[in-house]
Amino acid sequence: MVETISADEFRDRIDARRRGDRSFTVVDTRPEESFEGWRVADAVHYFYKPFHEFDLADFERETGLSPDDSVVTLCAKGKASDDFAAELAAAGYEDVTVVADGMRGWSAVYDRTDVPLPDAPGDAPPLDLVQVQRRAKGCLGYLAVGGREPGEADRVPSDAPADDADGTDRVAVAIDVSRHGDEWVAAAAERDASIAAVLDTHVHADHLSGGRALADDLGVPYYLPAAAADRDVAHAFEPIGRNETLDVGGVDLKALATPGHTDDGASYLIGGAAVLTGDTLFTEGVGRTELQFSAGGGDELVAGGDGDDGAAGAARRLYDSLHGTLLAEPDDVAVCPGHFAVANDGTTGGAEPGDPVFTTVGDARRGIEVLDLDRDDFVDRITRTLPEKPPNYESVIAANRGVESPPDETAAIELELGPNRCAAEPDAEPAADDD
Repeated sequence: MVETISADEFRDRIDARRRGDRSFTVVDTRPEESFEGWRVADAVHYFYKPFHEFDLADFERETGLSPDDSVVTLCAKGKASDDFAAELAAAGYEDVTVVADGMRGWSAVYDRTDVPLPDAPGDAPPLDLVQVQRRAKGCLGYLAVGGREPGEADRVPSDAPADDADGTDRVAVAIDVSRHGDEWVAAAAERDASIAAVLDTHVHADHLSGGRALADDLGVPYYLPAAAADRDVAHAFEPIGRNETLDVGGVDLKALATPGHTDDGASYLIGGAAVLTGDTLFTEGVGRTELQFSAGGGDELVAGGDGDDGAAGAARRLYDSLHGTLLAEPDDVAVCPGHFAVANDGTTGGAEPGDPVFTTVGDARRGIEVLDLDRDDFVDRITRTLPEKPPNYESVIAANRGVESPPDETAAIELELGPNRCAAEPDAEPAADDD
């Protein structure tokens, strides 16, 4: 008998296997090119096309599996793998499971975890920082949860009284929200908090932002860094400028201008305890600098350019943002990036999905080799090799600027399939031309 499980249940089984509590083999039936480009870690490949004759001997020869093994089948949408699972069951395999919606479903799997923060003074307002992890893509968003009483700030995103209609008693803001904004709503509900504002750190290139949509659904302000106005963002947003603050239930969220990955990039310092760095600084590296700009010096998205708008000019701005702004924060401030690395083979390097992905300013300064370089060497290293671009990145950017829109949910899913690729790879071999 064939069992069908959701992508979330598949995640739980993978975690159980990692703990040694389960044993199974994932068989990916997609074409080889799709498998090589992006897959679940430790999956084996066997191409299967529905309504074609199934050769059991060939399958067992290629995969080394037998009817005694537990098999989980996976494809792009869950259809071919369902047919394939039926073939295995008919051939005597008794433990066969299908992942509903295939890799499309896997792309929408999330984990939520608390980020450990340095000890705060006894009179400081409460602060929780929830990291929302999109496991298959490595995208990271955040929910910052403060207390209810507003403090002194340039702007107060919520002036709702303590006995507001939804019964919550804490204030939260959502940062770098994906298309699946319900993950942030659920995280807020778990902490008895109401989301009072939604922010993005920049105009993203590797995934569709759900920030504007979530803000509209909740009837709260949507913020982008003020510099996003120069990128001709078409949808409405509240600009948050350099060193401006929002109040998050008595906790200050301060916008730090950190251009480089993009010219509109900002990082958000929350309560002096954590800095959300978007695609500027990661736990093991820094952001790439050419997605907004062509390597030759013109803006890919807006005609024109002043000659310093290419990857090298952006790398110089990134260097200044890193050394002049982020690394100037105290050593114990938690660095919370916008992504962790997901390789094409599904492995995640030093990140363990489900565990918080973060470092500290001090550990980043001491442990990330590229940060030891002087400005010229840094620029040369960052721009010497350009990693593979995110799939459909130009269309993703256009959608996040509000100048294009996927026609339906299927198109949105297809647009952002695959892992994120927003980090620089200064030690990699030059990538093949993928323009």
